Amino acid sequence: MPHFPMDSPDSVRSLPARRSVLGAMAATAATPTLLGLSSPASAASAAPVAQPRALPGGGDLGPSVIVFDPSTSGIQAKLDEVFRQQESAQFGTGRYALLFKPGTYNGLNAQLGFYTSIAGLGLSPDDTTINGDVTVDAGWFNGNATQNFWRSAENLALTPVSGTNRWAVAQAAPFRRMHVKGGLNLAPTGYGWASGGYIADSRIDGSVGPYSQQQWYTRDSSVGGWANAVWNMVFSGVQGAPAQSFPNPPYTTLDTTPVSREKPFLYLNGSEYRVFLPERRTNARGTTWGSGTPRGTSLPLTQFYVAKPGVTAATLNAALTQGLHLLLTPGIYHLDQPIQVNRAGTVVLGLGYATLIPDNGVTALRTADVDGVRLAGFLIDAGPVNSSTLLEVGPTGASANHSANPTTVQDVFIRIGGAGAGKATTSMVINSRHTIIDHTWVWRADHGTGVGWETNRADYGIRVNGDDVLATGLFVEHFNKYDVQWYGQRGRTIFFQNEKAYDAPNQAAIQNGSVKGYAAYKVADSVTTHEGWGLGSYCYYNVDPTIVQHNGFAAPNTPGVKFHGLLVVSLGGQGQYEHVVNETGAPTSGTSTVPSTVVSYP
Repeated sequence: MPHFPMDSPDSVRSLPARRSVLGAMAATAATPTLLGLSSPASAASAAPVAQPRALPGGGDLGPSVIVFDPSTSGIQAKLDEVFRQQESAQFGTGRYALLFKPGTYNGLNAQLGFYTSIAGLGLSPDDTTINGDVTVDAGWFNGNATQNFWRSAENLALTPVSGTNRWAVAQAAPFRRMHVKGGLNLAPTGYGWASGGYIADSRIDGSVGPYSQQQWYTRDSSVGGWANAVWNMVFSGVQGAPAQSFPNPPYTTLDTTPVSREKPFLYLNGSEYRVFLPERRTNARGTTWGSGTPRGTSLPLTQFYVAKPGVTAATLNAALTQGLHLLLTPGIYHLDQPIQVNRAGTVVLGLGYATLIPDNGVTALRTADVDGVRLAGFLIDAGPVNSSTLLEVGPTGASANHSANPTTVQDVFIRIGGAGAGKATTSMVINSRHTIIDHTWVWRADHGTGVGWETNRADYGIRVNGDDVLATGLFVEHFNKYDVQWYGQRGRTIFFQNEKAYDAPNQAAIQNGSVKGYAAYKVADSVTTHEGWGLGSYCYYNVDPTIVQHNGFAAPNTPGVKFHGLLVVSLGGQGQYEHVVNETGAPTSGTSTVPSTVVSYP
């Protein structure tokens, strides 16, 4: 096995730290015409009431959605052109979705840069085969993959040229509904640092080689083998997963996923674009598509308002009120009021990392307490005026039972700072019961522009108030206070990855009453039932390396609150933890970057 660093793989992140086919038609209000009436009075009594013209469903997907079919000429050249633009554009404005119609494509290497999604347009991954590779590497960052964020691959079958496909990513880079007819390498060329990652509903015929990957979560998939582990590898519902063995090696393995529902996806039915809505599964294991057509329903694109950058929040809300769903094409959307989702079963699906920026301190998106909302595939970027929240699922006090048809939040990413100064008190608030948070990265930026302890102030990452909420693949980092606060009963988290805020100026800045620092994951004292599997928190207090964090996890000490496979890590000795959870677990020490672990708690 190649040598790879295990002593301080994340410490470089501070140097400068780590890390077009169919046009939404603009709606115009109808202007009433006064038909030769003789006086203002008679006009007032007889004039028809002005009605806004109905917004159209369907339409053009815009210039940043590039659609290929097997007969398209110059596919490789176009892929290379997009990659050159996006390879190092970490905080740029470019957004792209590369879509492949069903068929076979030979000799391609689709290298993916920032804000680039690649996907097949079949109902099954095997409908669209690339005899070639979909590659993420880290040449742009000198072989360090810890900043390979915001890119995705979905719904394709790959036959890698060398027999192994390279997917060296960090956060916010999902690999969904993929069939790799060979192996998968999760490390960059040279086996430099890497900090991912997430696989779901995928089949890897060969072995997955994490090599230098520090942590990874794989859900409802099939693998031919798994080569190694560094700090935290978590599996739920994965055929071929390694057996439970945390902490040596650090595998946390659940035979099934309690509840899951795959992300909606765009596909072609003949020449018609539709959005497939996979059904909910309980005690899920393996892929949804391995034995034929996946189970679920679909909607024609004509039932979606196909949004383009520049559209107003008022127009998006008018489309929702009219009964349309939302398809957000790639680009940046400024919002002067929240997108308000009130109708059960509404789908808000983004392509190519469509990005919502709330202006003037508003919340970007809110939902009512209704069944079956699906939020998927977009980025919320905090604006310069502080928002009290950025995403709210359900109103305060929401209490309806959604167990049969939950709301899902999938590949919805939140960023505060990095692309510019941004502020938000709490990024994501989950009030509705039974919500499934399936892969998110909620990130207070530690590098880029608009970054500083107060410049991109963001006290709390995720707050869960609703009961029976499940998180599968929770990445939350660098908040000024608590990264996760959980108030709801019977909550569950499978895989959590966290770093405490690097830039705390001193111990006093993070002091939590008499407690040293805010836990990364805090379960409220009122909670009597909660469970978590495979949770990790890291510190890198490089501004003041003498800072001490009392623990990574804090929870009521009661039999109903349980954790399995916990770890804390001091990256290169820049700050230390006194305990793992509550008063339990050995302190970290020195500069060796060796995790302190707790197998089960209490």
